[in-house]
Amino acid sequence: MQNSSYVILSYKIKHNYNIKYFLNSYRCLLQKAINIIWESIEWIEKKQRNYYLVRQGKKRIKKCYYVKRLIPIIPKSREFKRNLRNELLKNWGYASHYVDSAIKVAYSIVNSWRKNYLKGRRGKNKPIVKRKFVRVKETLYVYRNNKIRITVKPREIYLEFDLSKAWFRKRVEGCDLGELILKEDELILTFRTAVSSVNPSKKIAWDLNLLSMDGFYNRGWIKVDLKPLYTLHIIYENKRRKIQSLVKKKPKTAKRLMKKYSQRERNRVKDFLHKLTTKLAKEFKDYEHGFEDLEKQGMYNGRRTHNRVISKQNWKQAIQFMKYKAFGVRADIDPRGTSYTCPMCGGRLLKLRKGQVVKCRRCSLVLDRQLCGAINIYLRMRGFPSSPSVFYRVVIKKMIPLWKMEMRRGRGVTPIGCKTDDLLPMNPEGVEVDEHQCVCELTKTHIR
Repeated sequence: MQNSSYVILSYKIKHNYNIKYFLNSYRCLLQKAINIIWESIEWIEKKQRNYYLVRQGKKRIKKCYYVKRLIPIIPKSREFKRNLRNELLKNWGYASHYVDSAIKVAYSIVNSWRKNYLKGRRGKNKPIVKRKFVRVKETLYVYRNNKIRITVKPREIYLEFDLSKAWFRKRVEGCDLGELILKEDELILTFRTAVSSVNPSKKIAWDLNLLSMDGFYNRGWIKVDLKPLYTLHIIYENKRRKIQSLVKKKPKTAKRLMKKYSQRERNRVKDFLHKLTTKLAKEFKDYEHGFEDLEKQGMYNGRRTHNRVISKQNWKQAIQFMKYKAFGVRADIDPRGTSYTCPMCGGRLLKLRKGQVVKCRRCSLVLDRQLCGAINIYLRMRGFPSSPSVFYRVVIKKMIPLWKMEMRRGRGVTPIGCKTDDLLPMNPEGVEVDEHQCVCELTKTHIR
């Protein structure tokens, strides 16, 4: 886990308690806290500088212009929080510590909205709580002898859960139980365990692509196949297309089937990503993982086919799973120019062989495009500039022993990492895919 010496483990158990009224009361309490914070936000008008590029011949000149924006200032003083707590305690019939939990969640929601608002992804609209859940603080439960007792109303209402027969009991032996999340039919448990510190000298950079994850580290190049994941999306896209033909004749059946297969697609994708990230975290347990700061919103354009392909990517979800499974993860690396910037001299790259191979105009370096992106991310992760000396010490010197090993085996050395025609069509419409294609090897790793 990043900037911490703990690893978080999360599990859930089912229950049969009737807590609908309690969940509704907590949701109203949380919404009331958000309303009070929202009404107390101070809006300040500030000038913001925006940049754009102008072409003049072969050169690109960076220019700027100023706009006025309203910046929200969220109140966080002790006096305001004290008054907020006193206001929320009025007519609250359950344990008072749930008020503290609601205030913490409310500030988390408002801060998340502010962050997205400043990036232009949200409007000036108040967040609305729709999901029913309760965050249970450590002061609201007792954990003894593999049993959890949650206080709902002091000396009146308690919820008890027995973990003695839970399937994950052996996995969490010696771990500390953290915050709980109570839902209508399940309880989510979070455990934390101490781990050894991460060695900062070992780093691995990942380039996330359509059909593969390409990594570069001190032993060379590793390639992870994501074709089964892309195939999953195409399978369920074709199923949804067939279900949509039933909307006019059987609307209720179509709605039920759409909900069923959409949920099944999410479950299978999540299962694939969990297995993949668990394997990567175990394989590179002493490494710090670096990812690009990718945003789908900036990749969409006017082409419907391109937008559908982008919407099928699960980059953020994979990074989210890696953050709590690996010891060190950073996802703030600038992705601009990683695939068309030469890692040796910083020049512009030309695309060859259907875009799978790139060649530098200045130094004539020829590389696989995905390997080039992984190397550039690795150099930026280490803070190294693009120069021949750095490229030789960091890249070539690490790859020479592997190339010699490949040549001894009679395989030779090739600048490409895969075949030139192994990409699926960018337009998935009409593509019939066999569902059994997903039952293949989870990852294919080729260290070159």
